[in-house]
This record gives sequence, C-alpha cells and structure tokens, in this order.
Amino acid sequence: MKVKLAPDGPEVSRIAIGLMRLRDWNLSALGIRRRIEQSVELGLTTFDHADIYGDYTCEALFGEALSSMPSLRRDIQLVTKCGIMLISDNNPGCAIKHYDTSRSHILASVEHSLKRLRTDYIDLLLIHRPDPAMDVDEIAEAFVSLRDSGKVLFFGVSNFTPFQFELLSSRLPFPLVTNQIECSVLMTKPFEDGTIDTCSKHQISPMAWSPMGGGYLFYGRSKQALRVRKELKVIGSRLAIPSLDTLALAWILKHPAGIVPVIGTGKMDRIIRALESLKTDLSREDWFRIWTASQGHDIP
Repeated sequence: MKVKLAPDGPEVSRIAIGLMRLRDWNLSALGIRRRIEQSVELGLTTFDHADIYGDYTCEALFGEALSSMPSLRRDIQLVTKCGIMLISDNNPGCAIKHYDTSRSHILASVEHSLKRLRTDYIDLLLIHRPDPAMDVDEIAEAFVSLRDSGKVLFFGVSNFTPFQFELLSSRLPFPLVTNQIECSVLMTKPFEDGTIDTCSKHQISPMAWSPMGGGYLFYGRSKQALRVRKELKVIGSRLAIPSLDTLALAWILKHPAGIVPVIGTGKMDRIIRALESLKTDLSREDWFRIWTASQGHDIP
C-alpha cells in the first residue's frame, strides 16, 4: 500500500485521495474527520490539496477536521500546490487570473497553506502549473529556503513538460520527487510525449490526476469514451470485475513507472472499488487492448 516517489523521496500511499471537490461533498467537520479516518484505516494516507481548491477553502476545511485528531498527522502525507492566482473574494487584489511562481509568492502561499491545514510542515509541495514567465532560479531559492526551514519536506511539479521539468531540476541542489500529470485510459499523451519517460529517467513516480478522465469514462459520448468503456466491460466480464473504476485504475497501476493515481471522490463505495485495483493484475495483452481502444487503431 506504500511506495516511495523517489529513492530519497517521501513514502506515499499507492493511491492518493484528491481534495479538489472537498467543499462540494457538503460534509461537516466531523464528517470530514470520519472520511480521513476511514481512508487511513484502508491504507490511503496521502491527501492531495492545492491552495486554490474550493475557491481557497478546501485546505481550511481539511485542517479544521485534522486539528481534532493531531496524533494522526504523523501517519498521513499532505501534498499541496501553489502558483495559480484566481479572481476571488478569498484572494483580494487579483484582477486577472494568472500564474505567480515568484519566490515571494511561493513562500507566502506555503505560509497560508500551513495556517489553513493547521500543520507545521507540508510533506510535498508542487508548482501547480508551468508559468510562461517563471524564473526557475527564484523557484529554486524558495524551495531551498522552505526545505532549510523544515516547512516543506519534498518538492515536485504538476503539469510540467519534460523540458520544463529538466530546466527546474537543473537549478536545484536536490531532486524533484514527482510530476503530477493528467493521465488515464482516456488521456494517454504522457506515455508518448516523454513526460513519463522523463520521470523514469530520474527514477521518480508520476502522480496522475483525473485518473477516471474527470468522470468522462462513465458518461462520455465521444467515440473514444465509447470504445474504451466497451472494452473495459468486455475485459471486466471475462475477469469477473464489474467495476470500470477498478479496471481503469488497474491499467494505470500496471505501468512500470509506478504511477500514483489521485482519486477525487468522497464516496466510500468508490474508494473501496479503487482499492480493488491493487489486487487486479492485468495481463500485457489486456493492457494493450485498452490502449488500442483508447487510440482507436492498432499499434504500428
């Protein structure tokens, strides 16, 4: 149930819980606390945040629940992200949606996240998206300062291209430990554009957001979604696995890059089905059946 994102990186649960829609779950602090406890009991100890989630509210909702069980903090891993600036009453002074990866903003964002999450350290901080105006030396300075102060233990990026990943890596005295990317049976580009290859080169595990295609896997009407859904049902029927969730995650988990899916659900039945994927070992032929359905044609 646990994997290391990098040789000298953090140990995380094999599947992470994404909190982007935590506010939409309409849970009380007690309800959120119970979700955290249930997840940890099931072995899902890694919780993925970003400062902007829920219009800058989700970290605080989680932190309020976490504050009632401080002993649990050492058993979980908190991931958060920074760098996107939204126009919001909760972000006064922002006149246009933009990116800010300056040293001052990264440091300030971490302080805000620590306060909202009610913790004194973050396990893993990610730059949320590549900034076309980013100064990688400033990012490196911020990362070093945060590590030296003990406020952040490990660092990574999200949605970075291989070139952007290599550029930032070249400025750091320590390795980045992950690149969190969109990856699913419906989003296979990272397997072809060098993103996953770059992670493997650096011996780090990617994290995958939207591993169910943002739900499109279940209700999408595109030709791709229909093909993949049909193939998953055929394979599921043969393997006696009725859940598309289980098979879609098993497909990601099968890849030797050690991809860590981030599932964004607050429903325990969906979490249970996700856990079944850890016991589902797809054959290479079934993996390629799903790949072929996603591509819409045979491999060359």
